[in-house]
Amino acid sequence: MCGIIGILGKEGSAAERAMEALKRLEYRGYDSAGIATLNDGKLDRRRAAGKLSNLQSLLREEPISGKIGIGHTRWATHGAATTGNAHPHFAGPVALVHNGIIENFRRLRDELQDKGHTFETETDTETVAHLISANISSGLAPEAAVKAALTRLEGAFALGILVEGHEDLLIGARKGSPLVIGVGEEEMFLGSDALAVAPFTNRVVYLEEGDCCVLSRTSYAVYDAEGHEVSRPETIVQSAGATVEKGNYRHFMQKEIFEQPESTARTIGAYVNAFEQTVELPGDENAIDWSEITHLHMVACGTAYYATCVAEYWFEQFAHLPVKTDIASEFRYRQPALPKSGGLALFVSQSGETADTLAALRYCKEAGLKTAAVVNVPTSTIAREVDLVLPTLAGPEIGVASTKAFTAQLCALAAAVIAAGKARGVIERDQEVKMVNALSGVPRLISDGFSLDEPIAALAYDLSKARDVIYLGRGVHYPIALEGALKLKEISYIHAEGYASGELKHGPIALIDEATPVVFVAPCDALFDKSLSNLQEVAARRGNVLLISDAKGLEEAGDTPAHIIEMPECDPFIAPILYALPVQLLAYHIAVEKGTDVDQPRNLAKSVTVE
Repeated sequence: MCGIIGILGKEGSAAERAMEALKRLEYRGYDSAGIATLNDGKLDRRRAAGKLSNLQSLLREEPISGKIGIGHTRWATHGAATTGNAHPHFAGPVALVHNGIIENFRRLRDELQDKGHTFETETDTETVAHLISANISSGLAPEAAVKAALTRLEGAFALGILVEGHEDLLIGARKGSPLVIGVGEEEMFLGSDALAVAPFTNRVVYLEEGDCCVLSRTSYAVYDAEGHEVSRPETIVQSAGATVEKGNYRHFMQKEIFEQPESTARTIGAYVNAFEQTVELPGDENAIDWSEITHLHMVACGTAYYATCVAEYWFEQFAHLPVKTDIASEFRYRQPALPKSGGLALFVSQSGETADTLAALRYCKEAGLKTAAVVNVPTSTIAREVDLVLPTLAGPEIGVASTKAFTAQLCALAAAVIAAGKARGVIERDQEVKMVNALSGVPRLISDGFSLDEPIAALAYDLSKARDVIYLGRGVHYPIALEGALKLKEISYIHAEGYASGELKHGPIALIDEATPVVFVAPCDALFDKSLSNLQEVAARRGNVLLISDAKGLEEAGDTPAHIIEMPECDPFIAPILYALPVQLLAYHIAVEKGTDVDQPRNLAKSVTVE
């Protein structure tokens, strides 16, 4: 959710115009900012940690000239929130701004250092700038140098690139993070969303996944992931308001589903030290000593509660920590018995203002428990009252049905699990590296999962006619089944229930008939054989089975399921985060087929601040 602006202007100061655009992107959150310009063929830049006012003051004291420029607001991911780590980054003739995470930057950095490149920062972004610079040094033109670099990158990213000596050239690329072209009158612009370019033009081209664009002042060319030149439609947008924020998506929920590579990357970046391949929890490192915790109570409501249910499996498996999860509205009234010492209460809330969760927090504080919270609003009441805040940097979520906030919560909880397991001596160094690398790969895997959008939309037509839908999952995927059922209920108004697969014969199997779709969330993990038995039981009763699994799981299932969704292969640790995507898309497309109000479903509010 960092902000990008690029300007190929014909008049005015690029630095001043970039500053205007960056101010419109402050809502995304950031902790440093910078602007670079190209003037008389030479690059110059100004960067500052903290708020944009710091950068603005610096530009007044040390102005930079030029009609061409790039700007960036950064949330620290790889590298601390310092002026030196702020974007834009320079390498040789290249200036670059970047949103996202480059997973293989360490390998690329080592390769480039062996060739004599010197790095000045702790960021993954600088590696991309050096890679492009190396390609130019080898004789490639800037456009070819960028395209060659893109083939080497693994991860999710949006890029804006200037090259010294090329005053009519601005290059952009996206994979997993949004990027748009703004088409002006003998001017071109690049932005992380339409809001960024809105001060300059209302003509916008939304780049699609894998696109690269090459801009001059009077023209632009777009190339797809295979390098073929393609045509992307121009859209006329309003200068402000919901239409701009929604972009070329039909609903906010759809937009927020597709923002998840970026929102998970931001959240993971707040916890993962990519150089050391470790997890470092933000805030006071002495606030919680995981080695002294004997009992963990997790409390939340709705979708956030299902995030705690996933984390319950994680904490017990990887940290050997006994866990109890509770729905906040029940917890606050049942007068739970809490440990006199060694207890930690962890609360999960998107808004940080959920009334029942806040009441549960105060109950635990009165009982003397240490407290922590996973929240998306760092200034919220819950965040202010706990001992340790675990932020989810998902950015504003407008759709009532939570999507990107849920996956961000899972990422924050996964990081906490690694920290707890390490502190408690359960996770050894080699396993920590493996888990950190798996977590860092989440944005890329979600981005790869977007290829499922059209197949899932095709399934939605038939499923939208169902009166009831059953979701099944085993182990850590049981909560994802519950979340899938909740999403479907929330926005399509179809009755849906989630069950643990092993409970099928204890009652729910009575509901199975050919008119009731059954959605299995079942990657090919250690429990897949058990899930496959359940699947066959449903199919034997003429149940209409939709299996969500990876290639190996689908192969083992054979022709038993009537419908399939093939997921990318992934580490079992982060599979619940990835498998949230298809159940979100399924609910979304079914709701669209039914014609419901996707973003504001009946009777629901975004934040429940009363009982």
